[in-house]
Amino acid sequence: MSILIDRETKVICQGITGSAGAFHTKGCLEYGTQMVGGVTPGKGGQKDDHGLPIFNTCFDAVQATDATASMIFVPPPFAGDAILEAAAAGIEVIVAVTEGVPTLDMIKVRKALDTDHPNIKLVGPNCPGVITPGQCKVGIMPGYIHTPAPEATTGKAIGIISRSGTLTYEAVWQTSQRGIGQTTCVGIGGDPVKGLNFIELLDLFEADDETAGVLMIGEIGGDDEERAAEHIKSSIQKPVAAFIAGQTAPPGKRMGHAGAIISSGSGKAVDKINALTAAGAAVAESPADMGAAMAEALAL
Repeated sequence: MSILIDRETKVICQGITGSAGAFHTKGCLEYGTQMVGGVTPGKGGQKDDHGLPIFNTCFDAVQATDATASMIFVPPPFAGDAILEAAAAGIEVIVAVTEGVPTLDMIKVRKALDTDHPNIKLVGPNCPGVITPGQCKVGIMPGYIHTPAPEATTGKAIGIISRSGTLTYEAVWQTSQRGIGQTTCVGIGGDPVKGLNFIELLDLFEADDETAGVLMIGEIGGDDEERAAEHIKSSIQKPVAAFIAGQTAPPGKRMGHAGAIISSGSGKAVDKINALTAAGAAVAESPADMGAAMAEALAL
């Protein structure tokens, strides 16, 4: 099984005629994703280089293609509106890859989604996307490093949730090298205001019969990891491994992501590591140990 997306998912790209949108639409098509069209206002009625229809609005695209997922490569000033347009059109899974979306825009987006579209699953912004290996990818993840669950030589497949795009790829590579497959990998992004969080995704993986465990990659800043640790302790039965990035970051210094900043005595790596360890997670000491920590949690 999988979460969020599978081989039946029909996907559109908002910003399909931009350089990034066009490039990654091609990559998703080559991976086997059912890309069914794209949206660029003013270019409705045209087709892209792969023959996919282009629509002026998400509503038109959904009506014509029955798309249920969208990936967004719209420039930052317009990305918030693009998310809300997709939601209003009935898109169920929205993957906002765009980096640099203003935080105030995302506050408005979250309020609107929570009020008017509570069942919609938003991933991102500032994220690498979602992939269910061997079935569907929505975003920019490199498909070739992933191992579909049925191909796992250990007979085990895991879910991966990560605030870091690069560390997502490293975690996938390390687990694949150990014969551990992946049911679905979700890059949730590193911005302070975003869509799906650790707890929501932990629950989805907990309910997925094929997912044997979860590898969670966090970083300094905020308290999402501490909250997730409490949830793991109270509600998650499956094995969990984790890694926290930014352990050497000085207080007040932003490290990479907009949400990765230690301030007012909160967001420290040591607090997150202690909370996860107390919850029973196998915590990797360095990024090189993520695969080993997951194998330990699975008792492999």
